[in-house]
Amino acid sequence: MKQQLSVGIWQEENWYIAQCLEIDVVSQGETESEAFANIKEAIELFLETPKSAIKPCPDQFLENISRICRLQFSHRNCPGNKAHDHG
Repeated sequence: MKQQLSVGIWQEENWYIAQCLEIDVVSQGETESEAFANIKEAIELFLETPKSAIKPCPDQFLENISRICRLQFSHRNCPGNKAHDHG
């Protein structure tokens, strides 16, 4: 799904700062075009669907578990989402 976002760019000393106005992503570059390229990459990474970094437990470890807890949290990059169960 394509999405249009606004980016503001300004200069602070020797750096150009780029900030997305709709989501909390900021980057910088030594030139305006470098700052723009960097913010574009940062936004793409921010919006990328996360890949699971945790692998399922092997069965041999499950026999030693005495308690399993569930955590609730909000996905910060999904505006309007309610808390979700993750286990």
